[in-house]
Amino acid sequence: MSDNVKRGARAEHRWPAVLGLLIALALYATLPSTFLPGLRYTVVAIGIALLIPLIALNPHRLHRETRWSKYIATGQAFLLVVANEVALVQLVIQLTSSGKSDGPTLLLAALQVWVTNVIAFALVYWELDRGGPVSRRHADRADFPPADFRFPQDEDHDAIDEVAARSSRRIGWVASYFDYVYFSLSNSMAFSPTDTMPLSLRAKSLMALESFGGFVLLALVIARAVSLLG
Repeated sequence: MSDNVKRGARAEHRWPAVLGLLIALALYATLPSTFLPGLRYTVVAIGIALLIPLIALNPHRLHRETRWSKYIATGQAFLLVVANEVALVQLVIQLTSSGKSDGPTLLLAALQVWVTNVIAFALVYWELDRGGPVSRRHADRADFPPADFRFPQDEDHDAIDEVAARSSRRIGWVASYFDYVYFSLSNSMAFSPTDTMPLSLRAKSLMALESFGGFVLLALVIARAVSLLG
């Protein structure tokens, strides 16, 4: 993919996604010491190292994209998802096998894994949908790859005027990083689509994995909390 720049386009800010990534890496790094410390610190080091060339390419706003930057950004997001899923599996094992003395520590670890999961999947959705953040802001709509998600703004153009005023067709609206964070958060809490619908097989697969992980965590955390109070 060659540099993709469209004059006059309002590029998306880089720093909300960077902040989200750093929060997720910090939560992942500070999991209890029993959670594979070698793997955790390696993932954090790789995640930060991959961030450096991405910031160098687009320090403030996402104006440019190359083939290598797209691979790095998408790989970085998937790395965090996979690493956190490993932590989730280990957490499930510990929640079902450890004693009461480890309860508070494991409940806090469950919160860390859950929040990291929300952020990591939001990054994946943000990087994949319609070609990613650079494509969505700079390419003509006719050149967009097929959408992975349908947002309410994509179909509000024929609603009442004050609603249609914010539609994709009226103002060229496209999703930003925060939209994917909200969508990921609601998917993790509701275990199903809320206002945003998956369209592609990969979108449905990712949402299913995220919601299943959230459901398992919630069920085990409730069971663990009951056992601690009993």
